[in-house]
Amino acid sequence: MSGAMTVIETPRLRLRTVAADDAAFYLELVNDPSWVANIGQRNLHTVAAARAALEAGAMAQFRQHGYSFCIVERRSDGMAMGICGLILRASLPGPDIGYALLPAYWGQGYAYEAAAAVMRHAQHVLGLPTVYGITSPQNQASNNLLNKLGLRFERFARLPPDGKDTNVYRRDFRQHG
Repeated sequence: MSGAMTVIETPRLRLRTVAADDAAFYLELVNDPSWVANIGQRNLHTVAAARAALEAGAMAQFRQHGYSFCIVERRSDGMAMGICGLILRASLPGPDIGYALLPAYWGQGYAYEAAAAVMRHAQHVLGLPTVYGITSPQNQASNNLLNKLGLRFERFARLPPDGKDTNVYRRDFRQHG
């Protein structure tokens, strides 16, 4: 991908910055029924709209804060499988970890491998004090993954913009006391 930079590597995965060339993949991902059910409708229906969303969202946030969602690729063949990373939302007091893989890549440990690497990066490279996580209450797989990553349920909320029921999780990296 032109302009993409590797941010994190794991034994099986490469997490790299999002590029405008990722628009077709992003369009497929956000329109997958599992994304719509668990994350929400993005109302992106063309590659051009997906490119604009990436440029205004993940790409702008990376330039501004030094982190954002990354494309998760399999190192063995460069196959784009999903996204994982940190994003700032106005509705939370700090960045939250997010992840989504196309269903073909579920159940193989990729989401945990990518998310655990993002958490290590947040703590040891970015020096963030806290990372949040949000999920739909009915998304048991994501609730379990956040717990496995060391995030703990903090509260139930209805966050903007859609006001849907949401579980809010939190992990503090700094010891208190």
